[in-house]
Amino acid sequence: MTFSKAILEGDRLALARLLTKVENDSQEGRDALMELFPHTGRAHLIGVTGAPGTGKSSLVNQLALHYRKTENKRIAIIAVDPSSPFTGGAVLGDRVRMRDLSGDSGVFIRSMASRGSLGGLAQATANITQVFDAAGFDIVIVETVGAGQSEVDIARLAHTTLVVEAPGLGDDIQAIKAGILEIADILVVNKADRPGVEQTEKALKTMLELAHPAERVFKHHGVTMSVSAPKRNEAAKMWIPPIQRTISTEGAGIPELADAIARHVAHLTSSGEWADRERTRLEVELEALIRQGLMNRFREEVAAGAYEKALESVIQRKMSPLEAAASLMNGRLK
Repeated sequence: MTFSKAILEGDRLALARLLTKVENDSQEGRDALMELFPHTGRAHLIGVTGAPGTGKSSLVNQLALHYRKTENKRIAIIAVDPSSPFTGGAVLGDRVRMRDLSGDSGVFIRSMASRGSLGGLAQATANITQVFDAAGFDIVIVETVGAGQSEVDIARLAHTTLVVEAPGLGDDIQAIKAGILEIADILVVNKADRPGVEQTEKALKTMLELAHPAERVFKHHGVTMSVSAPKRNEAAKMWIPPIQRTISTEGAGIPELADAIARHVAHLTSSGEWADRERTRLEVELEALIRQGLMNRFREEVAAGAYEKALESVIQRKMSPLEAAASLMNGRLK
């Protein structure tokens, strides 16, 4: 029995083995991905990101438990861990915080090493989500490392992106400076039992109001006047990220967070943005594969030692990177 057929029939062992082959980019894994692709496009992809220490793993654990208990949905979790500096493998820290999900046949947790990938997302993550999608999982949650500004890469993969904040971590607008508000569909203030939660929430609300003003207030000849923002077609109404408080260690606020996610899905569907995001996600993936393929073909075809010689010329400032690239591309091949 082929990998793809076994996975479509619900074989968890075959699923685990295929995930390894896909992550290692083996030929067998690529063949299975091609066979499984027509069976994808049904899962809801949820990205969970935020600074380290905000409680992302505990939040994912509680969210998965909620979906299992209340909606009986099949949940796949991809935990992109930092790579070990010694082995290159995943640290597996998230598994410790998701023990509540162990033994549930409706949940599959996969830890992946970021392997130095920018934004903490390994190149294989998109392919892993496709395997889970084809395997019939209703929701695929991708929890990322929380590496900083490059973390916005998660928005290209997920339909719904949760940005997790927590009070007491220093600068209240650190996430805003990292540009992370721009990719948030839902803002989660976790650890809401800590002091300073009101201040954190207020800072986030202030920035959201600046990004999505309902009206502009100004003075003209000493008289205060206001101009309402232009009305939009209801079907294409802009989604303004809600702010949801949670205490993941107690499960507080999780049902309300799930409701906010459901509202976002309804918005994506009614506005047509779901199809737009799916198109963008697949376009980005296709372009990445083309770039990788072209680079591999270039390396195979370039004359032996030519690349190293050009690189050395750039290092010694004898040639600019633009000149070196042009010389390599303009026929200096076999």
